[in-house]
Amino acid sequence: MKLGVLTVPLQAVPAEDAFAYLHSLGVQTVELGTGGYTNDNHLKPSVYLADDAKIEAYKKLLEKYDLTISALSCHGNPVHPNKETAAAYHQVFVDTCKLAQKLGVETVVTFSGCPGDSETSQRPNWVTCAWPNDYTETLDWQWNQVLIPYWKEAAEIAKSYGVKKIAFEMHPGFCVYNPATLLRLRAAVGDIIGANFDPSHLIWQGMDPVMALRELKGAVYHFHAKDTKVDAYNKARNGVLDTGSYGDLLDRSWVFRTIGYGSDMNLWKDMMSTLRMIGYDGSVSIEHEDGLMSVKEGLEKAIAFLKEVMITEQPAAMWWA
Repeated sequence: MKLGVLTVPLQAVPAEDAFAYLHSLGVQTVELGTGGYTNDNHLKPSVYLADDAKIEAYKKLLEKYDLTISALSCHGNPVHPNKETAAAYHQVFVDTCKLAQKLGVETVVTFSGCPGDSETSQRPNWVTCAWPNDYTETLDWQWNQVLIPYWKEAAEIAKSYGVKKIAFEMHPGFCVYNPATLLRLRAAVGDIIGANFDPSHLIWQGMDPVMALRELKGAVYHFHAKDTKVDAYNKARNGVLDTGSYGDLLDRSWVFRTIGYGSDMNLWKDMMSTLRMIGYDGSVSIEHEDGLMSVKEGLEKAIAFLKEVMITEQPAAMWWA
């Protein structure tokens, strides 16, 4: 496994400054945002797709700081019911695949997206229950008429640019939000579909991330190191389907935290061990989204924590077996 960082929180500084800083902390890989919900300050498709010389200079910049790219990230909703919005997110995905080819990157991280409930919808409709029957009918329409057809076509586009792995972040608000929905889309589209496994989104839903990793053996294509703290009092009062502001830290049922500030070290050790057992040996990419810490403090605490729990060397032969 390699220690990585999603550079989006460092958007205020130029790419070279971000790379130099991360290199000084022992980071080995970077995950770069290319648009959509994710800012593209460090890798703008409009700039780099138009100039191969800039692509070559970017590669040399990465080499200078002993960094490789773990994935390009273009989180968006390409099946948004508003056609113009959907088209914009789709174009970001296509441009990201083109950039991946030029940079020699095999993995693109994104969301599955979420349609509306009909052809006339203007806003996404995330279904969270099976009754009344309107909801199951909506799910059937979303999956069979929109989501699966879109990703079958998008997967072929990705393949045409050499992308081998589309890693969906399982995220509430989108059709793929847990292992079951990820595996459903993978079964329909093919094994180009896998997971960008972010335990923070599973923890607050009540899932055990270790069991989820085991369920996804062979389908984990990237990993986000981010934690969640569930507030026992607020959860007991209102449950976990919290639509309050992320900034309302005291009253939310859960908040994102730097790793180690939501779950204990043993859980993270179990996740790292399980990643090895299911055959994942890629980047463990820190995504800093902690409302109680600065970017610098959050990243540096997360890096120090991961250095304690990551498994980086190959196992020895079992002389005892």
